[in-house]
This record gives sequence, C-alpha cells and structure tokens, in this order.
Amino acid sequence: MTQRTGEATDTLEAAKATRMAQTKRRRGKRRRADATLRGRDIVCFANDWDGDPLSKTHLMRLLARDNRILWVNSLGNRAPRASTHDLRRMATKVLAAVRGVREVEKNIHVLAPVALPLFASEAARSFNRAVLTLQVRRAMGSLGFSRPIVWSFLPAAEWVARSLDPELLIYHCVDEFSAFSDAPAEAVAETEARLVREADLVITSAQKLYEAKRLLNPRTVLVRHGVDYAHFSKALSAKTVVPGDLAGLPKPVLGFFGLLADWVDQELIEEVARAFPRGSVVLLGRVRTDVSRLRRVPNIHLLGPRPYATLPAYAKGFDVALMPFRVNELTLNANPLKVREYLAAGLPVVSTAVPEVVRLGLCLIARDGASAVEQVRKALRSPGPRRWRSEKIRDESWEARLEEIRGHVRALRAARAGAKAG
Repeated sequence: MTQRTGEATDTLEAAKATRMAQTKRRRGKRRRADATLRGRDIVCFANDWDGDPLSKTHLMRLLARDNRILWVNSLGNRAPRASTHDLRRMATKVLAAVRGVREVEKNIHVLAPVALPLFASEAARSFNRAVLTLQVRRAMGSLGFSRPIVWSFLPAAEWVARSLDPELLIYHCVDEFSAFSDAPAEAVAETEARLVREADLVITSAQKLYEAKRLLNPRTVLVRHGVDYAHFSKALSAKTVVPGDLAGLPKPVLGFFGLLADWVDQELIEEVARAFPRGSVVLLGRVRTDVSRLRRVPNIHLLGPRPYATLPAYAKGFDVALMPFRVNELTLNANPLKVREYLAAGLPVVSTAVPEVVRLGLCLIARDGASAVEQVRKALRSPGPRRWRSEKIRDESWEARLEEIRGHVRALRAARAGAKAG
C-alpha cells in the first residue's frame, strides 16, 4: 500500500513538474514574442521635444517604458527667415546645443543638434552628414548606445540615418513634407524619396501617404494615429472645471485648438462666426499666419496657446469642436490628431472634407462655409461632451497603435528570417 501510494505521489509530482515546464515554455515563448521593440536603444529624429505633444511624442513615451530613447530635435524643413519667430527659435537651438544631451523623462534623452536646414545645397548636405553623424554618435557613445533602431519622423534624417549602423531603420511618415508652403518642395521630396527607399520599414498615417510611399518601398504599412484617451476623456469628468477665460463667454461655444497656420480656412471660420453672432468662436493655439481678418470679428476669441494638460478642461467648455482645414495637397495627406482628441472628449465635430476625417465616419462634414454653418446647427442638437461619443474612439489608443507597429516589425523580421532560411 505504501509503495502504491508513493508511486501515485511520484506520478502526481511528475505530472505537476511537466505542467510547470510546459507553462514556463509557454511563458518563455510569449516573452520572446513580446521582445519586439523592447530592451532596445532607439534614436528618434522628430520635432523639438519641448513643443506640444504630437504622434511621435506619444509613441516614444510608450516605447520608453521598455527601451532607451535618444530624441534628436528637429533638423529643420526649410531655411530660416529673418522673422522674430525664426530668430528666437535659432537662439533657443544654439543654447540647447550648448547644454548637450539631457534626460527629460525616464529613458528619454534629448539632443539638440546643430545643422544647416538647406535641402537644395549639396555642400550643406555634405556638411550636415559629417557634423550630424559626429554629434549623434557622440551622444550615443555617452549613453552607451550601439546598433540602435533609427526611427525617423523627418525626411532630413536621410543625411545621417545609415551612418549610425542601425539594427533597423524605420521612416514614420505623418505628413507630405514637400507640400508645406514654406518648404523647398523638390529638394525635400528628393531627400524623402532616398529615405523611403533606404528604410527597412515605412509607416504611414494616412491612406494617400501609404499609396504614394509604397510605390518606392514595398515594405510600407498604414498605421493611423491614436489618441491619448485617458487624458481627453477627462472632459467628461465632474471634477474637471472649465477655465475662467472660457466659462464666461456667450453660448454656444464653437472651439478649435491647434496651430493657426496657412492650412486653416479663415474664411470658413469667419462665416461660421457671423452665422452665430450671439455665440462665441474660440481659437486656442499658436499663430503662424496673418489672422487680422479673424481679429476683426467681435465674437471670435483668439486666446493663444494653452498647456496640453488644460485642453480637456477647455474641451469641456466647447459645445461644438471645429476642424476647419483647407483641402489641399498638404491636408489630403494629413490625419489631424485633434479630431480624435475632440472625439475622446465626447464633442460633436464639424470638419472640412479632409479624407482621413471622412474615413473615420464620426464627424459632420462640411464642403464649404455655408454647409459648415448647417452642420454646426445639426451638432448643436447634441452639444458638449457626451459619454456615448467618447466611447466610440476608446479603442483607438496610442497603446493599440504601438501594438500594430510591433506586429509589423515582427512580420518584417519573420520574413527576413524566412528568406535567410530559404
């Protein structure tokens, strides 16, 4: 009896050990699968870190949970002008360059390089290749980086990307850079084309970008923008207080936040404002174009830039959110981040016919000023933040978008491994 009991115990223990081994193997497989874009050094070429959070900021902050990031500030998309804004920006860049590499958040280190934003000059490109390579390699050396993933959101990274001996070169294209009105279009397009061809993976954020870039590189994928849902859904919270400079304005409040540049349709904004003279049109953001026509309209309020942290509180005070972009080559390729932010805040959105906004299927679309007025009237039937609207965008988080990207990187590596094995 004792022997049989001992044998039964041994069998149970063996079965338990087998199950534990199988569990460990499964966990090990998951860990290996999940190692994609984890435990790596990433050199990211993007906008200046100190600007408003954009797609690249959200993604790199998520990646910094499991990787080390060297964020290289903007290399420029055009030659500077003798304007107050450009002169101030140049001075800021010089001071930042003198400071060297700085850690701005855990695992995110920022380098402000010195470069000549002169795309059309071969001499300038040669200078930039040499000087940028030296600066970035020195920063990598100080952080102990080697064979990094190079992840660029800017065409200008072509000057230096391959010289860094990257494990993987990713070009993440979120705009048609040659279509910016102040960019040297031909030179920027040529620079970008070289980067697209060289990249191991090209990620695009809009259908039109995807269709254009895949003609140059078959390893091109479409990953649309996500949204900081937890942040913007605070507009639905009873604890969120509408700021005083907005709370006292006459209703309805038709709101916009973002950069006021030449791609914003001021004529449409004015027509909407004049159609609702007892209401208020509120514009939050930096101004990079002449807005004198808007300043002449008494119920248009240009409140200037506001901190990102306060945007949900301002959104709570909006009755309708506006996305008044002109439809041109730049915006045909754009995927405006603010639309998903408005929706996460639960707001009704009236937008011009930007293709990516139309595809989203959650906004009221205006083809001109008159139809914008009519769509605002429709939106006012259900004004302000509503939970049911916010829920429709919940699953489009930046975390979900990063998992999409991880899937594309895994597929790329699997295809390469298969090609080597073959």
